[in-house]
Amino acid sequence: MPAPTARAHRDVSPLELFFDLVFVLAIGQLTHHLIEHLTWRGAGETLIALVAVCGVWAFTSFEVTLLDIERTATRAITLLVMGLGLFMNAGIEHAFDTGPWLFVVPMLLALAGPGAHAAATSPAPELRRHFVRVLIWIGASAPFWVAGAASGPGARIWWWAGGALIDLLGTWTAHPMPGRTTRTERLPFDAKHMLERLRLFLIILLGETVLTLGRVLADHAQDALTPLLALGGFVALVCLWAIYFGRSEQEVVSHATGSADPIRSVHLGINVVYGVVAGLVVFAAGMELVLVQAHHPAAGIAGVLVAVGPLVYLAAQAVYFRAEPGTGWLPRALGAAALGIVAAAAYWLPAYGVVTLLVVVLVVPAAHLVRARAR
Repeated sequence: MPAPTARAHRDVSPLELFFDLVFVLAIGQLTHHLIEHLTWRGAGETLIALVAVCGVWAFTSFEVTLLDIERTATRAITLLVMGLGLFMNAGIEHAFDTGPWLFVVPMLLALAGPGAHAAATSPAPELRRHFVRVLIWIGASAPFWVAGAASGPGARIWWWAGGALIDLLGTWTAHPMPGRTTRTERLPFDAKHMLERLRLFLIILLGETVLTLGRVLADHAQDALTPLLALGGFVALVCLWAIYFGRSEQEVVSHATGSADPIRSVHLGINVVYGVVAGLVVFAAGMELVLVQAHHPAAGIAGVLVAVGPLVYLAAQAVYFRAEPGTGWLPRALGAAALGIVAAAAYWLPAYGVVTLLVVVLVVPAAHLVRARAR
């Protein structure tokens, strides 16, 4: 098969970094919503909002990489979605009670507007056909989002779950239609650039979790146990950082840029972002609750969240590394399995016990992956 058409690599632009910062607000809002609604319904609401947030970020970032941020129209689209994203993310707090439209209207505009622009102006016919199919998928989910916003809070979650499921399936399957899929092997694509976007977005997500620790620590620093738990949470975050950045980012870039179909490789990485974001939101919520309730005899649901968040983070990465580079997935999978055991016992353990076990479990894959890079 002929080699794919290459597109010259360019660095991530300041505008793209500026765009990503809007989603720091989203992560904080999602974490806050989960903390304020610690029920199965609250978890479902948080997941639905997370799918919408990740969908807007992923769709815009991928489109910008395809169409080139240096084009005036692409820059305008990025700024437009950034503004819409600000309102959408601010609307998360009341999306499921009194303010659904502030969340839904910007989200739908942030997806449909750029999609229509890409369908009309993409440089390759195959890309234009792809974005037409994207618009069809958005058109299929939009009635669910609108109906949910128009309905009462009780029924809203079910309408929006349908819309989120359609959007998620569309993203994960690359928006196919019967008998029509996008052939990506020959499309010009700067895979290294998009991977850099994913890398920087992960740093932003980790940074937001650090801010959560710092904010709660500042309010409870006078208590001796709270700083110790915050230190454990910070060490856990360092381990999560090292598990990817210790060795793996170079493997991901080398694999994707050398692939016959770099878009496919990057597309799977975008799908994994949903799991990474979910894991960090759950972990941040758990750590905030653990720090506030440091002296409770049992960590309860907070302890479960502290273990489940990194579990999801590691499992999502294990899926990607197993499917793409084919290396480095086993330490992540084993770490996720060990965290599953911790999560099963975390409800009855004291907070310091949960955080200690978390650090012990995460240090092992982090050290293994860092040493592997050094060799």
